[in-house]
This record gives sequence, structure tokens and C-alpha cells, in this order.
Amino acid sequence: DWEWEDLTVSIILINTIKLIKLLLQFVPIIKIDKNVTYDCIDIYKQPGLDHPLLKNHTIQHAVVRSFSGQFHGVEAWFNGYNLNVAQDQASSSAIYIGSTGPNKEGNIIAAGLMTNPGLFGDGRVWKYGFWQGKDGKGCYNTACPGFVQVSSVIPIAQPFDVPPGKPVWSHRFIHQDQNTGNWWITQLGPNENNVDIGYLPKELFNLLSVGGNVAGVGGMVQGSPSGSSPPMGNGNFPNKESAMFSNIGVLSSNYEHRSLDFFPIEELVDSPKCYGLKIGKEKLFHRNHRGFFFNYGGPGGYSC
Repeated sequence: DWEWEDLTVSIILINTIKLIKLLLQFVPIIKIDKNVTYDCIDIYKQPGLDHPLLKNHTIQHAVVRSFSGQFHGVEAWFNGYNLNVAQDQASSSAIYIGSTGPNKEGNIIAAGLMTNPGLFGDGRVWKYGFWQGKDGKGCYNTACPGFVQVSSVIPIAQPFDVPPGKPVWSHRFIHQDQNTGNWWITQLGPNENNVDIGYLPKELFNLLSVGGNVAGVGGMVQGSPSGSSPPMGNGNFPNKESAMFSNIGVLSSNYEHRSLDFFPIEELVDSPKCYGLKIGKEKLFHRNHRGFFFNYGGPGGYSC
């Protein structure tokens, strides 16, 4: 149903002013090291976001998603770059899983990389998590009660000092525990050196008890009220050197690991003037280490 698909996009891509204000209301308390602590502050008290045209923020995205069946997990390798993002803009890459229901209600869990000076207080690339559950409640990271941090080594939110032109890579996995029904965010490493960062208790959600009906990955940006939109990916339109999602996989209804393109997929690019997406193709007689992958991104600009 197109209305359900439109609702899913609206929730997942933060495409309502009400949700944007909810997400940007607080910065989480995060102790990164002895010199860096991010405290809970009201974002709208910052001069950079104290703007009467805040309601004119726009969202653009380049994603691949599937609405086929019940998914119990989604994972991918993806990268983030040092981008020129203004105080009232944001640029992110994320994996997500969610469900829509009656009365335009939706649940969503996302994890990814983001540059968002208004949220994090600086222009670095940050790892992050986000959730929205029943009654529309939810937040980034640990800005509200919900996410249970388990790892003492890897926090749900973490900054990176990324040299210009060089990527930082992340391999995140959002998955539902088959026994408890809780939703975990895990960092996957080489040689099964995986770290369970933490989990979201199943009680937070009313539409994800038996999995999600949509899973996807992609890039998302938030433009300025002035009409300018930031770069996405590494700022280049899709080519072999642009930003990438690779080894994109899901947990199926019976908890089998499958490539996302095992199911019917949909490409969604709502501003081709400024951003693009190109599904990767395997070369004959060459071993493919990327699995199902695509390149994406673009320079942004005005009137996107």
C-alpha cells in the first residue's frame, strides 16, 4: 500500500518536522575519554539552530530497501567521510529495520555514521544509533531511557577524526534475539571478533515483536532552511571511488542469513539532481568480496 510505504519513508528518513524536533531535542551524555564529554543540552538553545525557518529543513535520501516479508535483522559494511556540513545540516549513512501499522504508526531501529554539528556539537563523523517505538517515543543513542549499553569498550555513539578524502569503515548489525525478542546492535569484526554494543528491549516496540516488514540501507541528508543541502557519501556521484554499502544482508523470517537482493528490492532516490545511487555488478570470472553492494552520494547544493 503506497500510504504505508510513504509512512515508512517518513519515519525512517526523519521526514516530519515533529520527528526532527524530537530527534534533535537533546544531545546524549557520552564520556568518550578524559578530555571529551558530551552532555545533555537543549539543541535549540544553540545559535546555529535558533532559526525561524527551521520548519523549512528538507530531507533527501538514496536508499535500497525491501518490503518483502518479516526481517529479523539487517547488516552491511559502509563508510563515512569528512564532509563540509553546516551547523544546521546533517549527512548520514545507515542501516535500518522497521514496521508500519494502522493509524500511521511506525517503529524503527537504525545504526550508522553521521556528521551532524547541531546534534553532536562538532563536525566529526560519529557512529550513532536511533530508535522510535510505540507511542512515537524514541531518540538518538542514550538521550532518553531505552537503549541498554552492554559493551564497556565500544559505545553506541563514538566520534572519529577522519582525514579529508579517507573513509572510516563500519560494519553494523541490527538483529532480533530469537529467544528474548530484544533488538541488538552489534559491531561485526574480522574473524568473528564481534562486539555486542547493547540492545533495545522488546517492550519499547509494538510493531517489531515478530520482526520488521521493511529493511534497508542508504544515505540521508538534512538541508538548511536556506535551501542548501550538504554532500552525501563522499560528495561524489556514484562511481567506483564514491561511498559504498557492501555485503548487505538480512535475517529472514526463519532467521536465515540472506543477501538483501535475495528479496525484491526498491531503489529510492528523491533528488537525482544532487545525489545518485548505482547498484554494483559482479564481473564474470572474478571473485566478488563485496556481496550485494552499491555506490551512492552526491555534492548536494541548492534546490535539491
